[in-house]
Amino acid sequence: MAIEVTARRVNERYVRPLFLATIITGSFLLFLTQPMVARMALPQVGGAPAVWNSAMLVYQLLLLGGYAYAHWVARLRPRKQVGIHVVLFGLASLWLPIGLAEMALSADATPALWVPWFLLSSIGPLFFIVSAQAPLMQRWYALETSRGDPYPLYAASNLGSFAGLISYPLVVEPLMTLQQQSWLWSGLYALLVLLVAICALTVPAEAVSVAPEETAPPPTSRQVLHWIVLAAIPSGLMLSTTTHLTTDIVAMPLLWALPLGLYLLSFVIAFARKRKAADFVTILAPLVILVAGGLAFSSGTQNPFFSATLGLFLLFVVATALHAEMFRLRPAVGHLTSFYLAMSFGGMLGGLFCAIVAPLLFDWTYEHPLLVLAAALLVPQYALMPWPRRFTWLLSIAVPVLALILSFAADQGLLGRSQGVVMAGSVIVSLLALACLGRRWAFAVALAALMLSYGGWSILGRSAGDDRTRSYFGVYEVSERPDESARVLTHGTTLHGIQNLQPGLETMPTSYYARRSGVGLALANAGALFGADARIGIVGLGSGTLSCYARDRGRRWTFFEIDPAMVEVARTRFTFLAQCAPEARIVLGDARIRLRGEPGDSIDILAIDAFSSDSVPMHLLTREALAVYGRAVQRDGIVLFHVSNRYLDLKPVIADIALEGGWTSAMLEYVPTEAEEATNATISVWIALSRTPETIDRLVQLSGEDSINWTMLETQPGFSGWTDDHASILPIISYRSLLPSALR
Repeated sequence: MAIEVTARRVNERYVRPLFLATIITGSFLLFLTQPMVARMALPQVGGAPAVWNSAMLVYQLLLLGGYAYAHWVARLRPRKQVGIHVVLFGLASLWLPIGLAEMALSADATPALWVPWFLLSSIGPLFFIVSAQAPLMQRWYALETSRGDPYPLYAASNLGSFAGLISYPLVVEPLMTLQQQSWLWSGLYALLVLLVAICALTVPAEAVSVAPEETAPPPTSRQVLHWIVLAAIPSGLMLSTTTHLTTDIVAMPLLWALPLGLYLLSFVIAFARKRKAADFVTILAPLVILVAGGLAFSSGTQNPFFSATLGLFLLFVVATALHAEMFRLRPAVGHLTSFYLAMSFGGMLGGLFCAIVAPLLFDWTYEHPLLVLAAALLVPQYALMPWPRRFTWLLSIAVPVLALILSFAADQGLLGRSQGVVMAGSVIVSLLALACLGRRWAFAVALAALMLSYGGWSILGRSAGDDRTRSYFGVYEVSERPDESARVLTHGTTLHGIQNLQPGLETMPTSYYARRSGVGLALANAGALFGADARIGIVGLGSGTLSCYARDRGRRWTFFEIDPAMVEVARTRFTFLAQCAPEARIVLGDARIRLRGEPGDSIDILAIDAFSSDSVPMHLLTREALAVYGRAVQRDGIVLFHVSNRYLDLKPVIADIALEGGWTSAMLEYVPTEAEEATNATISVWIALSRTPETIDRLVQLSGEDSINWTMLETQPGFSGWTDDHASILPIISYRSLLPSALR
């Protein structure tokens, strides 16, 4: 008998490491899937923050399904749990190797609905069964009561998730093709099946055929609702932070991964066995919300890295504090799966709000400050200063109202226009908010006043007009210069077009498209190159500036634009199209997909202008994409790439795919003169490709005195151009540009 007990104890020594390995492997797989599938989907869905948010919503829905399944199956006898789980693993393996369904986004499809359906049909079964590992393995682990609290295992789960997320852009994507990545994932899936089977063998013999009993009373509806709300706010804030940073602060490469990574790490601290770190962050949370959350309406473009760091710190602190509160309110082990089901449902609601509801309701990223305010109501608070009891009710109303009045006066300049006066007003509002700490609703109202004092009232005012448009692909804003000399179109922090408003200058090409830019020289000489009936294709409409090279009505112009909202902006807020090319054809949808449907040899000059934003759609810069352009463009035609970018050097990408495809290339880096800057010309980099060297030579000759600005495009030794199967931005990131300006 003693020998049997000793043997069992020896075996139990390895149980916790085994369950940790199983949970970490499953979580690693889940978060390796997310960026990998997003990368695979680029050719079909394109790239935009909203696409990432839609993908996140799908993952949260599948996670909810997996947790619901774990909750249901955990109530059965362990022997039946194992049998069902193994069978479902086998059925899901029919979707191996992991990949995407053969579906194409039609022109009339709604991306916000089509993208989630596309991803669900592609990876749904695999993601569903793997997502059940964290709660189900914890439940199996707890079947032997002597093993202790299973909840800290969730910290390990999120550590595995973080490892899967970060390893993709840093290791997997640079070193492996998509096919190799798919097989890697499939191999890890097989390992997970083996680990799950071994975990099943550790279930105590006396529990194998007995249904688990619930020894504690079930959670009340109020408790469950509280869990859901505590989970929804960090999930939504993670997505809103991603949108806010990439739209209103800086579209930095790989920035999308930072909010998700910090969100996952918050679970590691919040669910850890040792509570000191979680307790410290929870105490710190209200002050961080006040300092960092108060800038939620600030664009942050003047100090983007400071603003981005502050926003990410805010997310991490809020997520850790709210998840720690969830851990504090966790139920007995018998209701573990109910707890995780509520958590996943809350996460899904947060994702649903940011990915689907907010773009339909708001014309700006208002979901971000709203979620910060919700966090302020939920985090544990403490009063910094006592209030007289007899005046508590009065002060709880008077102080927040005073804060709102002062914030409006500060933002609108009613106290004075000097920077010092405005800052003083915001400081007073901050002190009033600090005084409200410990009184949740008063603190939230005072915090809202602080947010509004930093430009929030002005943003709300612009929403009352028609200057701003929000779509699935982003937030577009049209504004006029203070002197009313020009109208400007921006997409987040990126300039997308300028129209001069002075009489006689309305149709002058501006910004990246000035007459001495690469595209300007090519389009101005289209008649000399290809005759009066030259056929022009433009990928990316913007404000429609390029249409003003359509001097000859005989030319046929086609614009390829993915966002209907952009077409509406170009037609109603700018006059380039109406004055210069009213008969131009506009084709809606992803350009690469739509160009496949164009007749062969039907375009003489094709300008690819999808890269002025710092968030680059990779699928438009691959060898396969160039082959699509080459089919649509006639043999002697020209393909132009706009590669101006603050953070990425795209020249090696174009150089390599051009060399591999047999194209001759030339590059023009345009720097406007002072006189040209006065008419709103800006720096730009354009690359011209043609399969006929004589066409490039002719373009250079026709450029006149600007011919000296055309230079040879050189390949980068050791760099391989992008393909649909393999691409990484790590080798072309300008790391110096990622530093704050003071450190460059």
